[in-house]
Amino acid sequence: MEASEALGTAAQVAVALAGFAGVVVVFRTEAVHRWSALDRFRLRLLLANSMIPLALCLFGILLLSLRPTPITIWRWCSGFAILLLLPFAFLIMRSARTVAPEEFHADRISRLIFYPLFLLGATVSLLQIYNAFFAGVFWEFFVAIIFQLFAAMLQFMRLILLSPPRE
Repeated sequence: MEASEALGTAAQVAVALAGFAGVVVVFRTEAVHRWSALDRFRLRLLLANSMIPLALCLFGILLLSLRPTPITIWRWCSGFAILLLLPFAFLIMRSARTVAPEEFHADRISRLIFYPLFLLGATVSLLQIYNAFFAGVFWEFFVAIIFQLFAAMLQFMRLILLSPPRE
C-alpha cells in the first residue's frame, strides 16, 4: 500500500471514529453535562484520539501533493506529530486530574487502559522525535496515526459497551 492510500484510509477511519462520538451521546439517556467526570474524560479522549490522526493524515496528504515531493516529508510529518502529541499529553494529564481519584481508581478497567496507553503514547512520541531527526521514514510516522486510532477505538468501546447505564 502506498503512503497516500494509507493516509487516505486512516483519515476516513478518523472521521468515522469522530462521528461515533455523536453515536455515544445519542445512546446515553442523560445530557453530556450530567455524565460522570470519568465518562466526560473518555469522550474527550475519543474526540481527541480521532482528530489528531485526522490532522496528521491531512498534513501528510498536503505534503504529498507538493511537486516535487520533499525528500524530508516524513521528518516534517513526524515534527508536526510532535507539535500535536506533546501538548495533547499535557492536556490529557491535566484533564485526568478533573476526575475524582476515587472514581478513577474504583474503575479497574480504566486504570488498565489509561496508564499503559499513556506509556505507549509516550513511546510513540519518542519514536516521532527519532523519526523527525534521524530516520525520516513513513512507517514511523504512521505509527502515531495508528496508535491514536487504536486509542479512539478503545474509548468508543468503553463508552458504548462497558459503561453501566446510569439511573
